[in-house]
Order: sequence, then C-alpha cells, then structure tokens
Amino acid sequence: MQMPETVNVLLIGGGAREHALATAIARSPKLGTLYATDTTNPGIAKLAQQVDAPATTKELYRLVQFCDRENIELVVIGPEDPLADGWADTLSKKANGSPRLVFGPGAKGANLEADKSYAKQMMRAASVPTAEGRIFKKFDQAQEFLKTRDEVYVIKATGLAKGKGVIVPKTNQEAIAAAREMLVNKAFGDAGKTILVEEKINGTEVSVLALLDGHNILVLPPCQDHKRLLNNDEGPNTGGMGAFCPADTISEPIMHQIESEVLVPIADALRRDEIDFRGVLYAGIMLTPGGPKVLEFNVRFGDPECQPLMTRLQSDALELLWATAAGKLDQIDVQYTPQSCVTVVLASKGYPESPKTGFPINGIEDAEAIEGVSVYHAGTKLNDAGTLVTSGGRVLSVTALGDSMEQARQRAYEAADKIHFEGMQLRTDIAKDAPVATA
Repeated sequence: MQMPETVNVLLIGGGAREHALATAIARSPKLGTLYATDTTNPGIAKLAQQVDAPATTKELYRLVQFCDRENIELVVIGPEDPLADGWADTLSKKANGSPRLVFGPGAKGANLEADKSYAKQMMRAASVPTAEGRIFKKFDQAQEFLKTRDEVYVIKATGLAKGKGVIVPKTNQEAIAAAREMLVNKAFGDAGKTILVEEKINGTEVSVLALLDGHNILVLPPCQDHKRLLNNDEGPNTGGMGAFCPADTISEPIMHQIESEVLVPIADALRRDEIDFRGVLYAGIMLTPGGPKVLEFNVRFGDPECQPLMTRLQSDALELLWATAAGKLDQIDVQYTPQSCVTVVLASKGYPESPKTGFPINGIEDAEAIEGVSVYHAGTKLNDAGTLVTSGGRVLSVTALGDSMEQARQRAYEAADKIHFEGMQLRTDIAKDAPVATA
C-alpha cells in the first residue's frame, strides 16, 4: 500500500507516551488531521481533535464507523490494554471489508505481553535466553515450591498489571507473602490469577525496542528505564520513573547478540504461529555475567522510554509508523539526533499505591523555556475552572536533549525544579551514572 500525500491518523491512548507520539506525528508534513481518543490530556488536546465516538471495547464498532467516516488511513495504538483486547484486529478492516493500516499487533501477538506464561513458553520454544521459572495458579503449590528453595525467587502476575505486577523480594518469606497477595488476596485482580515464580537474575537492566512489520526488524536506539520509585533503585516497582537514550550500557557486540538471540528468534516464532505482528516488540533485558537474558516482552512503546525516543527522532515519525503498519520498513531510512536525551517523571504523592490528585500544577511554561526541554502530559487535566491539575499517578514527563548525557540530565532537572504541585515525587538520580553517549 502506497503512502498517500496526506494521511488522517487516529491515536488511541491518553498518557505521556501518546503525547510524545502525537508531538512527533504532528511534525510530519504528510499529516492530514490527527484525531485522538483522549483529549482530556491537555498536551494531546493542543495537537489533535477529539474523536466523537466512544473508545470502548464493547462499542468498538462505533470507532470503526468513525474511522470510515473521517477517512482514517492509519490507527496508532499506544497502550497495552486495547492491544490485548484485539482493537488492532477490528480496526484493521473498514466496514466495506477493505484494509486499514494499524500500528500495533493483534490480540494473538499482544499475548506476548498480556500473558507472561505464554511469553515464557514461546521463549523456551524459540531458545531465547531467559530466567528459569514456573507457573502457578494455586497458592499452596507456589508456597510449597518456594519453601524448598534456597535462592530467592521473583513473583510476577502473568496478566497486565500496569507495570506494577512484579515483586522482587529480599527473602523467600517475602516471596511467599507476594504470592499470597496475588493468588489469595487478588491484589492485581485477574492479572494475578496466575503467577510466574522466576529465578532472580542480576545485572544491568536495559530496554531494547524494535519495530516489526511482519517481515522486517528495525532495532531502535537502546534505552534504560528506572522502574523503582526511589533513588538507588529502592522502593516499589512503578510504571517507570525516568529513562535515558541512548543507553551505552549496551555495546555493539551485545546489541548484535540481542538481535540474533532474542529479536530474530521471537520474530520467527511469531511467523511460525501465523501471527502478522506489526508494531513494537519491546524486550526488557538483563545484562548478566552469562550474557543477556529476557525479563519480559511488551508489545508497545514503553512509557517513559517512548518520550526520549520520539524526542530524538529526526525522521518523519508518520512515515515510520506507516511503513511499520504497511510492511515497508526496508524502504525507509531512520535518523536520530546525535544528542542524548533524559526523561524525568514527576509523580503524585502516594504513587504507585494510592496517588493523591486534584492539585494545581505550575511552572510548565518556565520549564519548556529551557533549551532542549519538552514536557509531556500524563496524569493532568483542566478542572471546571480551567486550572491545570493532577489527575493520575505519573503526572508529567520532563524530557531534555543535550550534547552530552550530563547536559541533558542537568537540563531535565533544571526544568523539573521549575514545576510545582502538592506532593510532587521524583527521583534525583535518573541517568546519573550513564556513560557519555557516542551515537
């Protein structure tokens, strides 16, 4: 399918990841009209028109009708939930049966993220290096297994838990307690009705994202995410408190190893299962003394990794997304700025367990006046009085470019210092030990 001179785009999702995608798409000279399912996000609202149809799984036919009516030629799905619910499958067909391009895999491909037990089985079948693990549905069986172990095991909810379903205990007593919380107390609802009890592997964690178009693989610049709430990687796991790109913790030989031992085998396994995967394959990798091992797969851009990736992208983002959905990644050239990029997440008081919201936000304009700084909205909204207030756990992603990683980091924290809302949380060590970027 040839890319038209102008393309109408529907963006699904309303977080900082989608604000970053909207910002990149809006720069394209080939963009016709950008529509979005969630313009309660004030950042997205400045760039896109609101969809006048419900964006729900039960009424997805209404979204299909909207796409037909407004001549939407490309749908970009940001979050994991609609992917797992099969929105890509439904939206990829117009009412008359002709195809529509969708950036994002169908439900079968999304199982790589939506079902960790499925992902583990696929990794074993494809000989992808990963931690050893066992799957349990009954607490007493998980408890019996953990009681017999000398080493400490990690407990993972196998379903979608918004990045919070992984517990890294210090003792197996804590592991047993985590298993009880998931299987007995239903701490993560249906996402935790099956758990993965996995060996703990040590090393440096990195994020390797690639685009798959059904045939070709395009590996994106590596990122490093900071998952823990507090400095020095302490506190509970979150959806992500910051990221930087490029992550030079991955050498070129290691990147080739990840491509050949992880990305290519999984792409081949998807094709063998007749899964036409068109979107992001995100591998969470632990660089261990024994080589890289996969912690998990996601099937969409990470949040906050998407923010530095889109900020560094110099090529036409719309062309890149179109080529992925159209199976034409081999026909485009992708360029990134040589500058480094750092994203610092500003979170609400009480995040991740019980964020407190509704507090006025000040200082974003002053932050964005700093050279190289962009502020992406996540948990924000305009209240009835028109005041910008907090409305979620992760509130803003303060993102900065710099000629070095240290300069990017300094700009990001200088910008973060200008933003204020009650109870604001942030880590002060994002990219602190990152090596100097060379690409």
